[in-house]
Amino acid sequence: MFQISRVKDKDREIFRLSGDLTIYAAAEARKEFENLLSPGESLVLDLSEIDEIDTSGVQLLLWLKREVSAGGGQAALVRHSLAVVETFDLLHVTAIFGDPILISPE
Repeated sequence: MFQISRVKDKDREIFRLSGDLTIYAAAEARKEFENLLSPGESLVLDLSEIDEIDTSGVQLLLWLKREVSAGGGQAALVRHSLAVVETFDLLHVTAIFGDPILISPE
């Protein structure tokens, strides 16, 4: 089950995505993402709790980054889970997103 939760980190708000960001959650996830969009605002999305992501999930993240950018803000993807890293690598989209990916020694 896909969820978005708000986490306060010092002076900024982070949206933690958790669960499966797959075709089965795509329609609902898009509605939730649309509620996050405000012109000129930036988003920080924590992907550390994404258990599974497929091409639908990747498309949603690409769409979200484009929409935020079109509104004058930025969407930063942080703390990529292993599932996200593996899918981005498989699809060769890491550079398209442009966010740094740091691999934990764990």
